[in-house]
Amino acid sequence: MPIRVAVIGGGSWGTTVAHLCAKNTPTTLWARRDEVAAEVRDRHTNSAYLAGYELTPSLHATSSLEEAVCTADVLVMGVPSHGMRDTARELAGCLRPWVPVVSLSKGLEQGTRLRMTQVLSEELPGHPCGVLTGPNLAKEILAGGAAASVVAMDDDTIAEALQEIFASDLFRVYTNADVVGCEVAGALKNVMAIASGMADGLGTGDNTRAAVITRGLAELTRLGCAMGGQQITFSGLAGMGDLIATCISPQSRNRYVGEQLGKGRTIDEIVDEMHMVAEGVKTSKVVMELAEQYGVDLPIAASVHAVVHEGAPATEAYRGLLSRSNRSEMHGMPSN
Repeated sequence: MPIRVAVIGGGSWGTTVAHLCAKNTPTTLWARRDEVAAEVRDRHTNSAYLAGYELTPSLHATSSLEEAVCTADVLVMGVPSHGMRDTARELAGCLRPWVPVVSLSKGLEQGTRLRMTQVLSEELPGHPCGVLTGPNLAKEILAGGAAASVVAMDDDTIAEALQEIFASDLFRVYTNADVVGCEVAGALKNVMAIASGMADGLGTGDNTRAAVITRGLAELTRLGCAMGGQQITFSGLAGMGDLIATCISPQSRNRYVGEQLGKGRTIDEIVDEMHMVAEGVKTSKVVMELAEQYGVDLPIAASVHAVVHEGAPATEAYRGLLSRSNRSEMHGMPSN
């Protein structure tokens, strides 16, 4: 029997991952809205999130969680971080024992400060949990552009099996046992992308953008290692790769938020007009709580938090960064 995959979440990335899986094995996409599920199933498009792109005809879709999950051999969770726990709790009774669960979300839970695999482990005990992450812009993948990603799982055997499910000729999937590092990198890079976008909105040049990205990498490495991640992970696809793509791409929602903040708009105005979630907005608050918990200095993340949550203007945030005292470039970095 072929492996059956259920992808929960009919947004741009969930739909794209379902499209990739459906080329390899029977796959069902769950969308909360009936009309989205019907369009994916009958017309092989998702105009709400991926207008103009064709999906593989073999991809099935439904708005019934039970239908999507009850026969699944692999469960892929493509819902935003703020909905992860409730959705997992809702489907728990439909999921068969021991089915691996893969998170696509790049965020942290507010209040608990938990990573998404931790949330899933609490709500779906007994299921091996991992994450698929990397520099993966949905529309580029659907357009046929080459890309690479990482599936992080504690169990190498399961990770290698998942490689075959997600991969295609133009979508290469690597394995990584560092689940903590991959998840922290994926969450924190969204905060750095807001900072990069603010630089663009303020009209700064490529030198400033390069500095923000490079120092942003240092910040996510410091926090990730403090939380138990491995330093080498942050120089790979889940770290540097995803950070670069999210900080420079016009398709990046988090970079767009930062750009609009740099142009003087308020966060409420920006979020109200957006059709999709920019995880970095809420994550920035959790990241600062974690920085205090682990005693890690995160000046760029602190500046983003000040603009997003405290009403500080983007110009003031950048002045604060530039006025910091001189120190070693490796200050605060792990010694190994």
